[in-house]
Amino acid sequence: MTHSITQQSDIPTGVNRQRRRFLTTATTVVGAIGAGAVSVPFIMSWMPSERAKVAGAPVQFDLSQLEPGRQVTIEWRSKPIFVLRRTPAILKRLDQETHLSNLRDPDSDVTTQQPDYARNRYRSIRDEYFVVIGICTHLGCIPTFRPDVAPEDLGPEWIGGYFCPCHSSRFDLAGRVFHGVPAPTNLVVPPYHYKTDTLIEIGVDPSA
Repeated sequence: MTHSITQQSDIPTGVNRQRRRFLTTATTVVGAIGAGAVSVPFIMSWMPSERAKVAGAPVQFDLSQLEPGRQVTIEWRSKPIFVLRRTPAILKRLDQETHLSNLRDPDSDVTTQQPDYARNRYRSIRDEYFVVIGICTHLGCIPTFRPDVAPEDLGPEWIGGYFCPCHSSRFDLAGRVFHGVPAPTNLVVPPYHYKTDTLIEIGVDPSA
């Protein structure tokens, strides 16, 4: 079950104004698709209680409700987690040599930024689905999801990715950081595993 981010009733009782602003910001998609911006739903129904989240309890998400090319944001340990369903076209763009040359760490050599099982070219367990902590590795802002290709404000080399509005850091749709931006490292991939073919659990490694 999904909830519109524009409805205040979707925000749980007891969440303070700062958290409310965080939830709204974390779920806003700034995508120049067609005439303007689009937004994606914030998934609330899979979340544990506030007390459990503070304690770091795992959260689950059903991937079957996510359409190709779309992203949702859920919360784990008070952090926004982006879950993206990548299309074959997105995966193909991520492999382009001209794109790889623009990245600071295309092979995930900084091993602290993802678990070993996600240290691959797509930084994921399964190529189609990308799970990442939506916090810029510069100063902790929340990057915006920009899946559009070559928008006017980001330039012809932009193949879709994440743009940090605070200091203009850029990441591709595998969370890999570009050269020449303030962010020093790739976005962090959290521990997660598949409980079933369509159900993931964030906060638990596959071997746990």
